[in-house]
Amino acid sequence: MKNTLLALLAGSVMLTSSPGIYAQAKHTFGFGDESFLLDSKPFQMISGEMHYPRVPREAWRARMKMAKAMGLNTIGTYVFWNVHEPQKGKFDFTGNNDIVEFVKIAQQEGLWVILRPSPYVCAEWEFGGYPYWLQNEKGLVVRSKDPQYLKEYETYIKEVGKRLAPLQINHGGNILMVQIENEYGSYGSDKEYLAINQRMFKEAGFDGLLYTCDPGADVAKGHLPGLLPGINGIDDPVKVRALVNENHGGKGPYYIAEWYPAWFDWWGTKHHTVAAKEYTSKLDGVLAAGISINMYMFHGGTTRGFMNGANYKDNTPFEPQVSSYDYDAPLDEAGNATPKFMAFRSVIEKHLPKGQTLPAVPASKPVISIPQITLSQSASLLSNLPAPKSNLTPLTFEDLHQDYGFVLYRTTLQGGKSGLLKLKELRDYALVMVNGKTIGTLDRRLKQDSLQLELPQGKVTLDILVENLGRINFGKYLLQNKKGITEKVLFGDNEVQHWQMYSLPLADVSTVRYGGTTAANAQVPVIRKGSFNLTKVADTYLDMSAWGKGVVWINGHNLGRYWRVGPQQTLYVPGEWLKSGRNEVVVFEQLKPQQTQLKALDHPILDQVQ
Repeated sequence: MKNTLLALLAGSVMLTSSPGIYAQAKHTFGFGDESFLLDSKPFQMISGEMHYPRVPREAWRARMKMAKAMGLNTIGTYVFWNVHEPQKGKFDFTGNNDIVEFVKIAQQEGLWVILRPSPYVCAEWEFGGYPYWLQNEKGLVVRSKDPQYLKEYETYIKEVGKRLAPLQINHGGNILMVQIENEYGSYGSDKEYLAINQRMFKEAGFDGLLYTCDPGADVAKGHLPGLLPGINGIDDPVKVRALVNENHGGKGPYYIAEWYPAWFDWWGTKHHTVAAKEYTSKLDGVLAAGISINMYMFHGGTTRGFMNGANYKDNTPFEPQVSSYDYDAPLDEAGNATPKFMAFRSVIEKHLPKGQTLPAVPASKPVISIPQITLSQSASLLSNLPAPKSNLTPLTFEDLHQDYGFVLYRTTLQGGKSGLLKLKELRDYALVMVNGKTIGTLDRRLKQDSLQLELPQGKVTLDILVENLGRINFGKYLLQNKKGITEKVLFGDNEVQHWQMYSLPLADVSTVRYGGTTAANAQVPVIRKGSFNLTKVADTYLDMSAWGKGVVWINGHNLGRYWRVGPQQTLYVPGEWLKSGRNEVVVFEQLKPQQTQLKALDHPILDQVQ
């Protein structure tokens, strides 16, 4: 009987794993006592998480073909509020933010979609997906029944619903289920708040199946009666069944909403890896039990720009995440199959019905190395400052209506003195300069907020460049996420006042004014620009191990951060963003302004900590 049921489950997966074939037909999707029911037949989801902003739009289809080749029939993705409403009332669903196209490509490639559009996503993403400007709404409390929060939430989710609700399976699309909230049980237990979530989702047009997801220990707190409870972080079929039964009227279907075959990285720690053999038997057991599963992550990609989040708890230091979201996932950062991919594919293949086969695995993408790139143009950061905003006390990023990047704080001190400079509640990294020369750094990760100053005679210009290393994405400190110098500055126990603030979001480096070689001997952060020519376009990895700390742009694309503390020492450059002929590279370097040379490798370096 068991073998017959498995054959039925496997058969229905193959039969119904190509939604694009039936693009014009409406399907039904529902809950059976044991399994999901697609058109009234048992259906086992074999899903993998992949986030559209972390993959170049030009590569979405190729990544989905890889998903099919591993045996997946479904893709899971969050929807990121701060990507789609970066400033209040200004929505963006274009380019790499075009999630509608992402879902449609999945349908064309024969993949179903699990949609996770809750305003809070966690996801090692800046502010857990919340837009920074929510903190400027006085008194607003996220993940609560606060009327201001619910008003902004409702506006956002209706914009999402307008675009994505028509793509639900009950409307002829390929979205099987929609998740409300996200691991809420790890944060709170207000069922009325969860019910408000459900109501707003329905009013936004999400009239198909809704579900919640929580770690095993938090399911009871985060589950809303009537919805399916997805289980995170547990792959013992007996335990999964018991948790779902306990919270879902004694029956299924059974869904592991997040299954972790590896983990993410943060600055200053080793690259996290877990051998495939640690997980193959667990995957085999889950599939044999007929339980549906979503791998987090199938393909991590890259958290480009300034969109990485950070972890912070009372018993651990501040931990900003790196730009690479490789995650040691089955599909690596560049979209190539790993040994883990092949091992998981073999497990999934075991559960296919007789006569069914998986597509061939596409070949690895071509790669190139570039032995030397000279950055011949340079510009001192201090020569590229915008108009400042003045205030008696330091203003935060939020006060300046600035989302990401850097703020330069400037004041004048009377020289000829020495004392301790202290930045109260620095968030997150500061470079301290006296009369245009760097004299030290302060790092929130290391609980540094003070350094000794010896000022020369006369009037002294004090500059403090503060970097937002990523807002906290998990836990109670979501409510304490303002950036910059968030309290005050003391020098020798006296408060320093009369500040000028220069906003440096670095959203567009095309306007930088270069001075030829004028910054060659700079002792402050510099912006350097160079070019290189290609006859062959392919993926590559910029080797930043000889540099200090900063950000890189290739042909206008922000590739993310680099930092000598590791583990990440290279920045992935998608071949889709390179071109035959001349390519331009811009580097903003904070710690080693004399550096002018870089190279590109044909492989990543993700495992060196300095």
